[in-house]
Amino acid sequence: MNSRMSWRTVDIVVTAAIAVAFGVVFWAWNALWAATGPAFAAVPPAQNILYGTWLAAGVVAGLVVQKPGAALFAELVAASVSLILGSQWGLDAALSGLFQGAGAELGFALFRYRRFDLIAAALAAALAAVGAWIHDTPLYYAELSLVDQLVIGVFMLVSAVIIAGVGSAWLVRALVQTGVLAQFPSGRAQQRI
Repeated sequence: MNSRMSWRTVDIVVTAAIAVAFGVVFWAWNALWAATGPAFAAVPPAQNILYGTWLAAGVVAGLVVQKPGAALFAELVAASVSLILGSQWGLDAALSGLFQGAGAELGFALFRYRRFDLIAAALAAALAAVGAWIHDTPLYYAELSLVDQLVIGVFMLVSAVIIAGVGSAWLVRALVQTGVLAQFPSGRAQQRI
């Protein structure tokens, strides 16, 4: 494996830090999800417009670290942190993180870990949503019609692209501008995310 793809200690530490920070965000987002349920009573699938926040850890880590496995590692650890803090979904939170992280990882892998711009972020986020939908549908939406399941998927996808894709790209761009990512390819590159 070439040096561009091999992990340094700083890559592991920063990916873990991103994951832990997002794990706390996920835990708080779990409470927000539960609290907003009544607001979506008329169209329950529309609540999935909030889903994208749960997909952001993998996208941010992938954009920052730019190494194979960063998206999967970050999403899985973030989901596990939310589990440890008291996720209402119990152990399934970690399994969900695995599916979501695998989707985000696939997004970066399709570009052979050579593209880390807004397009790559949006694709990673969209595929994380597909992973989430594949995981969630048989467990939580099996009794719904296929049309309703697909509507949920569309809301997840839109949320993923906007929040986890565009939002993560903006967050990383802001971090790059502060100089805190100077040790990473994302911080050294003159690319515009």
